[in-house]
Amino acid sequence: MSASRLADGGSDIDRARPLSFTFDGRDVEGFAGDTIASALLASGQAVVGRSFKYHRPRGIWGSGVEEPNALVDVESADGRVPNARATTVQASDGITVKSVNASPTALADRNAVLDRFARFLPAAFYYKTFMWPDWHLF
Repeated sequence: MSASRLADGGSDIDRARPLSFTFDGRDVEGFAGDTIASALLASGQAVVGRSFKYHRPRGIWGSGVEEPNALVDVESADGRVPNARATTVQASDGITVKSVNASPTALADRNAVLDRFARFLPAAFYYKTFMWPDWHLF
């Protein structure tokens, strides 16, 4: 992964005020005005979480509250915020951000092996497995 940040532009970012926080134990550099998502993308972090069922890698696709994949846990001096949207939370100096549905980190998730069983567990199989027939038995 390579870091990429535009050389100039971004009226909401103050490049004169750098900040740093940790994501899954890794230091991430950003600027005042960055969201957690923009700082992660600029530092080259493509995988920010894992899917619930098979723990497949999830990245950032949107830039607002509609983003389904960028859920993170944020810990700061004010407390812990679970399932915060990384696209809407401002990055601040010293916060600790952890990926969701990943153990120990989003890049090295030990439960990613569940993806190998995907063909045996089709979508919504658990909704239909032990259901009685729809018709009346009389």
